[in-house]
Amino acid sequence: MTPDDIQSNLPLTETTFFILLSLASSKKHGYTIAKDVASLSKDRIGLSTSTLYTALKRLLEDDWIKRSGDDPKPDPSGRPRKTYTLTDLGRKILNAETTRLRSLVTAAKLKSVGEKA
Repeated sequence: MTPDDIQSNLPLTETTFFILLSLASSKKHGYTIAKDVASLSKDRIGLSTSTLYTALKRLLEDDWIKRSGDDPKPDPSGRPRKTYTLTDLGRKILNAETTRLRSLVTAAKLKSVGEKA
């Protein structure tokens, strides 16, 4: 995928950004991703099970994340927990979005947001 292809996927929704950010450090299962997204967003984003798994399905189809096996600790019902991790493409898109967001913050700082003329 070319840099232009990556840029064509931006901007990311906050939900997508925080899911990718959650997976940047390590593989996680769905419940942990949802908790991490809530924490990273300072509880502005609360993911229902349906919203989370719809987003994960789309990210899997787009090859931004991949299944990385099952968590050795099953969920309370005894079912194995599917774990997810970023793909190289997902990491590139996350990095591109982070760069884009940093440039926005830099522009805002240069304009002294909040100061009256």
